[in-house]
Amino acid sequence: MKTVLRRVVVPLVAVLVGLLPGVVAVEQASALTKMTHSQATAIFRAAGITWSSSGNCSNRNVATCTSFDQINDSTVYGVRTLKTASGCAVNITGGTETGHASGTYSHWNGYKVDISVYTCVSNYIRNTFTRIADRGDGAQQWKSGAGNIYANEGSHWDITYYNCGGC
Repeated sequence: MKTVLRRVVVPLVAVLVGLLPGVVAVEQASALTKMTHSQATAIFRAAGITWSSSGNCSNRNVATCTSFDQINDSTVYGVRTLKTASGCAVNITGGTETGHASGTYSHWNGYKVDISVYTCVSNYIRNTFTRIADRGDGAQQWKSGAGNIYANEGSHWDITYYNCGGC
C-alpha cells in the first residue's frame, strides 16, 4: 500500500502544490506499475518533455493518437532520464496506442515510446550508448548501460525501456 501511495498519490499532490520535479526525482520505477495518460503527462510536462500526435488526440484505441494509458512507470521515468542526462529536447510521437508491432515488449504493453529525431538527442544516443546489431528490419540499434534499446527507424527513435535507466 505504501508503494501505491508513494507512486500515485504523492506525485498527484505534488502537482497540485507545484513540487513535482523534486518528488519525481526520488521515485523508483518498476516495469510492472502502469500509469494513466494523465499521470504520465504530468511527469512529462514537469520534466519539459513534449508529445504530439498526427491525429491531435490521446485515445489508446486510435492509431493516429499518442496515448500513455497503461504505460509502464519505468518507461515514463526512462524518458525523463534521457531528457535529463542528454539535456536535449525530447518530443514523444508514439506511446501505447494501437497500430504498433505486437509482442511482450511492445508499445501496447507499455515498454516502448517513439521520439522525434533531433540532432541533439540523436548525437547523445550515438555517442553515449553501445552500437549493437541491426534489428531484423534493418533499423540501427544502440544499447544503454541499463539495457534499454534505442532503434533508429529513420523518421523517429523507437525506444524499448526495460527499466528507467538509473532514475
